[in-house]
Amino acid sequence: MQNNNQNNHAKTSTINSFTRVELLLGRESLERIASKKVILFGIGGVGSWCAEALVRSGVKHLTIVDPDWINASNINRQLPATQNTIGELKVGVLKERLLEINPEAQIEALAKIYTEETSASFDLHNYDYIIDAIDTLTHKAHLLLEASKTDAKVYASMGAGLKMDPTRISITEFWKVKGCKLASALRQRFRKTEKPSKEIQCIYSEEMLQNKGDNYEIEEREINGIISPYKPHTNGAMLHITGIYGFMLASLVINDINDNLVSEE
Repeated sequence: MQNNNQNNHAKTSTINSFTRVELLLGRESLERIASKKVILFGIGGVGSWCAEALVRSGVKHLTIVDPDWINASNINRQLPATQNTIGELKVGVLKERLLEINPEAQIEALAKIYTEETSASFDLHNYDYIIDAIDTLTHKAHLLLEASKTDAKVYASMGAGLKMDPTRISITEFWKVKGCKLASALRQRFRKTEKPSKEIQCIYSEEMLQNKGDNYEIEEREINGIISPYKPHTNGAMLHITGIYGFMLASLVINDINDNLVSEE
């Protein structure tokens, strides 16, 4: 009897978890959100908060991709990182948290690195939304190119490091991003090779500060048998910036789903 009561309580709790979303957007919109398939590459300072916002907004089909383990330097800005989770896989810790938020969600956690060599193992055509929160230029460029060839909506985070002013964070199409070294490097690369085949909305900020401290972080490691030489130069970053980037990425997904429903009415 006690187990039945607990199960009923859990079921009622899950239903009630999204009443505020339904109140704002309506039941049909909530059902549409729950039906969409989203894949998120990178669950660090930006991506982890994006994942949290998506699931708390009603997304029930989410694939999270990240090869990294949690280390102490992640604690200031990454959702899965605490003193107790150091050394654990990011995707494993985050999946557990997301299922605690919504046990009915289907969360696929892939501890894999996205590269040109591994790209074939990701069925990008199977998703309605592809979100890029990767911080490595080579991998990011290839992902955006391949994602743009699908029917999915593609959203990307540009550089979130070396920033302090949240009021300067904006959303625009990739080719209109200004003052971002990462976006500039991506554009140079695309002009020499191949350009994305459709528009990609991006989160960015023109603010560019300088590191003032010393970098004691060493992150050379083997991932699935591959030594990754592409780790970018480490820059300082703050949660009140990276978190907003993640929330804004999630907002692009939720608003697009809701706007499409409204346009159909």
